Amino acid sequence: MVQNLVIVENGLHLVIEITDQLDVRLLHFGSTPYQASFIEEKQRPGFRLMELQLTGEDRDEYHGRTHRASYPGLRMKYASHEDTRNSMGRKLSIALEDNETGLKAIQHFQFLDGIGMLRSWVDLVHEGKEPVGVEYVSSFALTGIDKEGVLSRDEKLRLYIPHTGWQSELQWRTYSLPELGLSHVTDRSSKRIAFSNTGSWSAAEHIPMAVLENQEAESTLVWQIEHNGSWHWEMFDQFDYVTLLISGPTEHDNQWWKQLKPGESFSSIPVAVGAANGGFEQAIGELTRYRRAIRRPNEDNRKLQIIFNDYMNCLWGSPTTAKLLPLIDAASEVGCEYFCIDAGWYAPGEWWSGVGEWLPSEQRFPEGIKYVLDYIRGKGMVPGLWLELEVMGIHSPKLKDTDDSWFFMRHGKRVMDRSRYQLDYSNPKVAAYATEVIRRLVEDYGVGYIKMDYNINAGIGTERESDSFGDGLLRHNRAYLAWLDGIFAKYPALVIENCSSGGMRMDYAMLSRYSIQSTSDQENYVNYAAIAAAAPSALTPEQAAVWSYPLQEGDDEEVIFNMVNALLLRVHQSGHLAELSPRRKELVKEGLDYYKTIRSEIPEALPFWPWGLPTQQDEWIAMGLRADGRQFIAVWRARDADGKGDQPAGRVLDLPDLRGKQVDLQCAYPLNFPGEHIWNSESGKLEVTLPAARTARLYEIKIL
Repeated sequence: MVQNLVIVENGLHLVIEITDQLDVRLLHFGSTPYQASFIEEKQRPGFRLMELQLTGEDRDEYHGRTHRASYPGLRMKYASHEDTRNSMGRKLSIALEDNETGLKAIQHFQFLDGIGMLRSWVDLVHEGKEPVGVEYVSSFALTGIDKEGVLSRDEKLRLYIPHTGWQSELQWRTYSLPELGLSHVTDRSSKRIAFSNTGSWSAAEHIPMAVLENQEAESTLVWQIEHNGSWHWEMFDQFDYVTLLISGPTEHDNQWWKQLKPGESFSSIPVAVGAANGGFEQAIGELTRYRRAIRRPNEDNRKLQIIFNDYMNCLWGSPTTAKLLPLIDAASEVGCEYFCIDAGWYAPGEWWSGVGEWLPSEQRFPEGIKYVLDYIRGKGMVPGLWLELEVMGIHSPKLKDTDDSWFFMRHGKRVMDRSRYQLDYSNPKVAAYATEVIRRLVEDYGVGYIKMDYNINAGIGTERESDSFGDGLLRHNRAYLAWLDGIFAKYPALVIENCSSGGMRMDYAMLSRYSIQSTSDQENYVNYAAIAAAAPSALTPEQAAVWSYPLQEGDDEEVIFNMVNALLLRVHQSGHLAELSPRRKELVKEGLDYYKTIRSEIPEALPFWPWGLPTQQDEWIAMGLRADGRQFIAVWRARDADGKGDQPAGRVLDLPDLRGKQVDLQCAYPLNFPGEHIWNSESGKLEVTLPAARTARLYEIKIL
């Protein structure tokens, strides 16, 4: 008898079919109830619960480079299931087994109470007699993502992709499937839409997430891959529907292959998948709630204290006692609460290829670095230092204490990138070395903040004690996370910033642990506006650190624009504050003072984009946060396209959720500067006029 497992949890609907032949099929996952009429009997075999490809096993259908129709994936049979509850919420686990190999696969769906998201992964347990080679295992598989509605998928589906790059993070683009080459002309083809990352920068070209909107059904699917290394997801057509497969690294895409011996097990990369009624903003709202729920509880994400960092458009990695003291004074005067000394504190001159010992330079700090750190503390701020603990420079004096086992190796050679070697955290000696560096900074120097940078990409992985290059990378990725967990267990009050040349590892393997994330190394404050406005799509607002760096040669509006970039997120203050004019310095202080009055609301607020997701080409940009009883909207007039950038111009923001409501609306920052705003309660529209290009304002709306 056919058995259906029907789950309704937190607004999510999940239906799994177990046939008489013990085939297991995931028929439905979404924000709307299952409608059996959407799936014909002949289509049901394509609704796989998971895909699993082993070396030496067959493939079926016209698979091309897709990972569908895998063996023993197609052969595996239902063994058992458990439907339980734990501290996070309901958990469904379904065990499949393959009699030929003795391999068992357990598909896990972890729901989170009150949130329209689940976490999904697969455990492989080898109970057979001979080793098997794993080439691919899905963490989540869903066929029929286009089944709701009557329109063709070519018309109704829109795929949101977060392109990203160094100094050009978070460039969302929206596509129909035909625009990506997947037109609905057959019931199955060899074409796929595929996005992958290979290497140790998890967000080198794309954030590991995406959003798929069904505009006809007014429902949206959202997913993120929670991994700090290689990952892969793909979409393709089969059985006249579209299938989504999400995974960690694969052999064909990322040079990952894993041998499982009898008695061994392997867990796939966890992914989060959610569904929402509505569009992009509703899906991101659910994902934001989920990200907050899985994150390590910490004080930093509740207090949102202001960090000054001396790097960007300031000391540029060349700190000295003489340069720092006036900056420390100025940072304290404007209200900063942390002061982080960035790169260069450990070497007298050029330091890039020599990092690794992490001992302070006596030439830069004749009185000792502790003198400067104590000076920071004496000004009422918590001192911080920059580190890059996953690499060792090719000219580092620390190399004398190491051997090849410390590093990534390929073809018998150490992996080198940008004059650094990649450390391998699966070696306990490496983890012990890194732990001692942290201990020295925290216990001997009194550091309470660490900017943890990572400026290389180690590529496909390492051969050391690994079944494949990708296997070595995955072992390192997971060992690094375990090391980080140990550091936070030992120093729970320590704040560590996740930085990888800016935002090159913007992923929730890292961000479930780190409380704060660098969003970019973008040096142009106008270009930063689009990055800052898009940041809450990829991480929670309270984790999104944005530089505000007033320029020495700038004017008042340049200071204001810089401040508006950061005031709805996490403020990373920088710039030569000690050399600003009193008026411009006061504008910085005004912004930080206002931030302190609203920051308690940011950890519960949800983002929205009145003009849609921003791009670097936009003249006007807007991003808002909805909090309890208040809304905050940052508006940037970034560019001039018509040659009238020196003249006032206006735009209208449509705020339908406020239509018909009485509100108190004001320009909260800056006060008493040119610009107008007109609120129409009946239409729910806000008209904003800004004086010129390269100006910005922050508005606060209180619902009466």
